[in-house]
Amino acid sequence: MQSGTVTTPFGRRPMKLALVKGQFESAKIKHGKSADKWKVYRDACDARSLLGLRDRAFAVLNALLSFYPETELSDDNNMIVFPSNAQLSARANGIAGTTLRENLALLVDAGLIHRNDSPNGKRYARKGRDGEIEAAYGFSLAPLLARSEELAQMAQQVAEDRRRLKITKERISLCRRDIRKLITAAIEEGASGDWGLIETHYLAAIGRLSRAKTDQALSACLEELTMLHEEITNILEMQLISQKTGTNGDEYRHHIQNSNTESSYELEPCSEGEQGEPAVPTREPLRETIKAFPLGMVLRACPEIAMYGPGGAISNWRELMTAAVVVRSTLGVSPSAYQEACEVMGPEHAAIAIACILERGGHINSAGGYLRDLTRKAARGEFSLGPMLMALLRLNGKPVQGTG
Repeated sequence: MQSGTVTTPFGRRPMKLALVKGQFESAKIKHGKSADKWKVYRDACDARSLLGLRDRAFAVLNALLSFYPETELSDDNNMIVFPSNAQLSARANGIAGTTLRENLALLVDAGLIHRNDSPNGKRYARKGRDGEIEAAYGFSLAPLLARSEELAQMAQQVAEDRRRLKITKERISLCRRDIRKLITAAIEEGASGDWGLIETHYLAAIGRLSRAKTDQALSACLEELTMLHEEITNILEMQLISQKTGTNGDEYRHHIQNSNTESSYELEPCSEGEQGEPAVPTREPLRETIKAFPLGMVLRACPEIAMYGPGGAISNWRELMTAAVVVRSTLGVSPSAYQEACEVMGPEHAAIAIACILERGGHINSAGGYLRDLTRKAARGEFSLGPMLMALLRLNGKPVQGTG
């Protein structure tokens, strides 16, 4: 390392290794590199949240840049400015001396400027016989040039984060409006279902939303509201389908008798000893009308089922449904009970139900009876998997994910 690359502050100001590192990086500026000082300044302002700086610090930085005579920061020019505190204060909107010194220290700690102190701590420049500056003592703007690309990327990141936050807030507003109006319509028109419980979930989610202060917390609230919205629409959709199919029952039952002989579910056949009374009358599969939850969310809520997948992992819905068939046998659920669940809920949701039962295995006495009970409720439009998945996510300490 060349002599003079690293300088230390005058007086009692401490030297930090982070400042040494910053000076090393500034010394590596490529020859001929340049950048518009005001473009770099705007990028730094946009990235203030990532830099941890306040507005007054940027007012001081603006004042420092105003003492640099060129528009382009370049290593071909002297990048050390040496205004007095009085001059800086005048150009920084009359900022007080104590506040000025505090913000200069913040700019140094943030790595936007370096101190290049003289032997006596004064700021000045010494010129040669030709009138050119031979040595200058004050504040080096070289870090701004060295970090110009980094600051531009940070500004873009902040802009993208701001855009995502705006979209998140828009989606939260839409979700709140939709959920509130759907619950009100369901209650006023007497739709079956535990709408009191659903409204309790909604109010709890809104309570968490009012306390959400970070982007991550807002995203978690959006995901929870999206999931609740999906649950409400699923319940209403199932009821509308039940009403529609109930108006032409004879034709419907005839269709089911034909379709049952050509079932496409990949389930092992029932043995004679396992045949029993079906949990619900045979129904047309509702899998086309029920949207599956995100696989990642299901696996976070029910991690135990992953060990039954190929190689101890599950990467797609087919693997989850295959694992559910294995778990069904392990839990002692009869093939007929599982097939009925598939016909009513759809194969994806039946597999999710098995995964939830496996996860709660220690609290369920009869897995087969429990699945049949869920199937009956689902057939009446009184059950959906959302609350169960949310409860398991919270129990496992995982952030609630939505279906959006």
